[in-house]
Amino acid sequence: MPITELLERNAREYANDVALVEINPEIKERRRVTWKEYELMEPNPLEHYRREITWEVFDEKANRFANLLISRGIKKDDKVGILLMNGLEWLPIYFGILKTGALAVPLNFRYASDEIQYCLDLADVDILVFGPSFIGRVEEIAEEISKNRLLFYVGENCPSFAEDYNEMVANCSSRKPEVEISDEDNAAIYFSSGTTGFPKAILHNHISLMHSCKVEQNHHGQTRDDVFLCIPPLYHTGAKMHWFGSLLSGGKAVLLKGTKPEFIMDAISKEHCTIVWLLVPWAQDMLDAMDRGDIKMEDYELDQLRLMHIGAQPVPPSLIKRWMDYFPHHQYDTNYGLSESIGPGCVHLGVENIHKVGAIGVPGYGWEVKIVDENGEQVQQGGVGELCVKGPGVMTCYYKNQEATDEILKGEWLFTGDMAMQDEDGFIFLVDRKKDVIISGGENIYPVQIEDFIRFHSAVKDVAVIGLPDKRLGEITAAIIEIKEGGSCTEEEMNQFCLKLPRYKRPKKIIFADIPRNPTGKIEKPKLRKIYGAERLVAEQNKG
Repeated sequence: MPITELLERNAREYANDVALVEINPEIKERRRVTWKEYELMEPNPLEHYRREITWEVFDEKANRFANLLISRGIKKDDKVGILLMNGLEWLPIYFGILKTGALAVPLNFRYASDEIQYCLDLADVDILVFGPSFIGRVEEIAEEISKNRLLFYVGENCPSFAEDYNEMVANCSSRKPEVEISDEDNAAIYFSSGTTGFPKAILHNHISLMHSCKVEQNHHGQTRDDVFLCIPPLYHTGAKMHWFGSLLSGGKAVLLKGTKPEFIMDAISKEHCTIVWLLVPWAQDMLDAMDRGDIKMEDYELDQLRLMHIGAQPVPPSLIKRWMDYFPHHQYDTNYGLSESIGPGCVHLGVENIHKVGAIGVPGYGWEVKIVDENGEQVQQGGVGELCVKGPGVMTCYYKNQEATDEILKGEWLFTGDMAMQDEDGFIFLVDRKKDVIISGGENIYPVQIEDFIRFHSAVKDVAVIGLPDKRLGEITAAIIEIKEGGSCTEEEMNQFCLKLPRYKRPKKIIFADIPRNPTGKIEKPKLRKIYGAERLVAEQNKG
């Protein structure tokens, strides 16, 4: 069945149960208000420290937005973009789009203006819904992108180049729109970038979305009594597809805006969270704060917390050992997936397999896995090859890119681009990434974009951007820069030059050195990783 029917079922059966809670600790911390003062504040939905909605209200909000879209001409297979920070509006808007039969198109909140425009054009987006954090970026391209699409603004003080979402939905019906949606209908487009740097549009149908619900609940056993703490951005398949377990079970979810250890611990305690999905840096920060005594476990109510799981990047076994020292009775799981396989879970460790931490695990619920050589033949157990997955969550295609689709989809098999091996017990370990994507703090960073930018510097002859190991973030970006003969550039000058890049793309380390290339002219990045990665590991060990 289409995933929208799960929301409608919850609205009928659990109408008055809380579905979503939004917590914004930064507001409370910035204002330094007491709980009593907070309770007496004049209502202002976008400024509140804590807001919540029931399943009935969630569904009504989705219906109102769906009816608004239909009134503005949106129909099946049209596309509506979402450029919002996490909040109570995000998921009702997402489901409102799906209820029209249109496709939801979430955008990375870190995109610069040119990337936003590129993705809107690539996905043929008809309406863009955006929030306060993006006014400046959207304004830069508003004249161009509004020529063939509408702009809806979610927030206070609507800019002149957009229409006010709050005013419009208030006058729309809360009744379910009469649109027939089938399992095979297209549902969403997510974005991923390949080695070319620019994002590719990943098309999924309702079968994919529903399968991710089943995978999540099968792996982590959510019930109506569970409370899921969701911290990562909802534009990402990881966060949303883990929340899908709550959707399927009718359980509450808490959207936490902020990643400080005390924010996470406070939310777990006050909201009685039972499940939390973390990225490695957040778990690392929490453990470090507990080691220092900045956070004292006895100050929080934690007995109900039963499961912590991690995804989006390699997980150091030492981190999980430390976590279990503090939380010896917790379950733990590692999740592996791609946006092309509708997010996490096509491979997972399994809560019963903590003795195998370091592996990404075994095939997930409803998934098949194989590891193949460069000829597509399955390697022997223990051999290294490319990891391939098959299941109901595999993407339909890269939208409007048949060539790229053919490269990654071979029949029903999705070739992940990750090199892996399987041990004698059947557990899969990642060996290296076939592509050069850097994963820093759970966020994908694409070297080609940074390299292309740095090459604009007049003193640069050549550049290679690689990932170096980092205890907290997993990896950091390092730019190896070869200077032209007779040219000069300092580290300070290059850092100043890179300020024009979005913050997350700025190299964290600048190294001036020659760039090795092989006889065919390709940069030998494995050699660079070996040289500078080993140096960094030695430096970190000496520090520790």
